Amino acid sequence: MIRLTEAMRDADFVQLDGIVFATGYLRIPDESTVAEDVVMELKLGDTELAFTLEELEEAQYVDDGMYRLKSGVMLRFLTVATLH
Repeated sequence: MIRLTEAMRDADFVQLDGIVFATGYLRIPDESTVAEDVVMELKLGDTELAFTLEELEEAQYVDDGMYRLKSGVMLRFLTVATLH
């Protein structure tokens, strides 16, 4: 199991309930981060979503890189692979 904060590191996209959003902003929480701080902003067309630490902090690892948020939303972090 990978901790959510490790999974979100360097993510280019975030999949929410099967819909893929581009990552606009990611902040890896540290000791100075409080519950109300925005730690993730996502965008898909004109739709913009923001998540606070409180919304993400109790996410439960499900399987295969997937996490379930307290709200029930299924979340997965995706990174673009670079081939050389």
